Amino acid sequence: MGSCASDLKGGKQAVGGISHGQGPTAAPFHTNHGGHNDAVDLFYKSHGLHPLSTQVELSLSATNLLDRDITSKSDPMVVVFAKKRDGKLEELGRTEVIMNSLHPEWIEKINVAFQFEIVQPLEFHVYDIDTKYHKVPTKTLNLEDQDFLGLASCTLSEIVTKQSRSLTLRLQNKSGYGSRINLGTLTIHAEETVNSRTAVEISFRCSNLENKDIFSKSDPFLRISRIVESGGSVPICKTEAIDNNLNPVWKPVCLGFQQFGSKDNPLIIECFDFNSSGDHVLIGKLQKSLADLEKLCNERAGVNFVVPSKRGRHEKILKGKLFVDRYIEKEQFTFIDYISSGFELNFMVAVDFTASNGSPRSPDSLHYINPAGHLNAYQKAIMEVGEVIQFYDSNRRFPAWGFGGKTYDGTVSHCFNLNGDPGAHEVEGVEGIMSAYSRALHSVGLAGPTLFGPVIQTAAHIAAGSLSHDTSKYYVLLIITDGVVTDLQETIDALVRASDLPLSILIVGVGGADFTSMEVLDADNGRRLESSTGRIATRDIVQFVPMRDVQSGQISVVQALLEELPAQFLSFMRSRDIKPYSSRFPHASTSTAQ
Repeated sequence: MGSCASDLKGGKQAVGGISHGQGPTAAPFHTNHGGHNDAVDLFYKSHGLHPLSTQVELSLSATNLLDRDITSKSDPMVVVFAKKRDGKLEELGRTEVIMNSLHPEWIEKINVAFQFEIVQPLEFHVYDIDTKYHKVPTKTLNLEDQDFLGLASCTLSEIVTKQSRSLTLRLQNKSGYGSRINLGTLTIHAEETVNSRTAVEISFRCSNLENKDIFSKSDPFLRISRIVESGGSVPICKTEAIDNNLNPVWKPVCLGFQQFGSKDNPLIIECFDFNSSGDHVLIGKLQKSLADLEKLCNERAGVNFVVPSKRGRHEKILKGKLFVDRYIEKEQFTFIDYISSGFELNFMVAVDFTASNGSPRSPDSLHYINPAGHLNAYQKAIMEVGEVIQFYDSNRRFPAWGFGGKTYDGTVSHCFNLNGDPGAHEVEGVEGIMSAYSRALHSVGLAGPTLFGPVIQTAAHIAAGSLSHDTSKYYVLLIITDGVVTDLQETIDALVRASDLPLSILIVGVGGADFTSMEVLDADNGRRLESSTGRIATRDIVQFVPMRDVQSGQISVVQALLEELPAQFLSFMRSRDIKPYSSRFPHASTSTAQ
């Protein structure tokens, strides 16, 4: 493969499947058999939903985008906004970045609540993402650092009232007017989200693929698309690319019912040779339904790929075949299913008391308590995250600790009770955390170094103890720090051990420190943490956000921190096969080729 400036590993990763669509919006209208629930109410309010709205999923594609790069093509991403009555824009979501493409088809979908009785203006902003940001999670990108490619606007009703439910718009400049230069077009396709728990996990492999490279073997990947009523197709997921292999075996893909519609709906499965330029070479394609794929698995049979003939009238059958090694239909419960049946998120917080924060008496200190009532960075993080999570905890008693401080007995501790009571680590509500924090600043001396290990181990011990007798509790530890962790390997070891527990860890970096080395704790690059003994984390349980990056962007701390939490919660529940209370659903069916 030829080289280019773009991030090859990022481009070769798998995209799509239910892992990107299993947040709280996956099934917003599940019936609450358990009665009134504050968490469900807060979810509806925070997403602008009400009982008469219908969840709509937007798929995006573009043609003839402006090329902003010199040595390669643009790397486009779309940001979708809702335009409020006062003219302000509220971000609804971002697509993934597609490398080196002026005609992208994004797989990441944007969920919107369609309300018949109101006008819902939408704006779609297209950006060329600079290469140096390719390894950065898209949600934390500062859009001002990216090249603007154009915008389009319409109302949601304009899309859903089209017979094809698709609308193509000409991209305009920042002023909202046309440009002398053709900026290209954006096509939006809308589909109502089907409320179903059915999901299918499929393992694919191929044999005897045609080699498309000269000096090496092809780097194949599969792209799966669904045929829509208008006759076109919408890509729903792709596998990772396998280097130099004509007989590839891919990691399983998982598709939710809302992605494939029904088992009889035709799917287009295309096999490409990955090219870093973005011009992937088609190896072969075929069309099969999920029912067909299940039959292939049961019969342990393969199906040949085809390509159009040079004359275009017939299809050429290739030697390369697609096999389905495993086909599993299973029930997939949503975040709302769990919390509406009585599952809880238990909030915990740990505050950095190292000397690098500066004396709390100095206005320059990160711990300075402003007499005028302005919150410092620590207080903001506690309030913003705590105010959301507290609704998911019935008793609202939260463990609160400090670390890196010289405590009441004169010794430096890396996990001490914030309230000063050696026998009780819990406080009452978010207000209790705020009060304990303020009091601790008068009695705890700032020291160091910055160690996360003891706090994580303490939180993990609580989560492990709960798991032995109550599977309905899931713990969320918020760590707020001004510095880079000193015990990095010990922290990684603690996180790997905790990855088997009902625990997620949110880390907020405050102040001006260089937090680059902290990003290794957040597995957003697709690589799971590895301990000093070689053990790989069972799942990603960390979300790290530098507060200054969020404040310079267009999303809040709480949004940046919490948007991965539902998926982390679900990954744990599914790994232990823990189901919501009072769930009565059919058993999963499994097909496996031996």
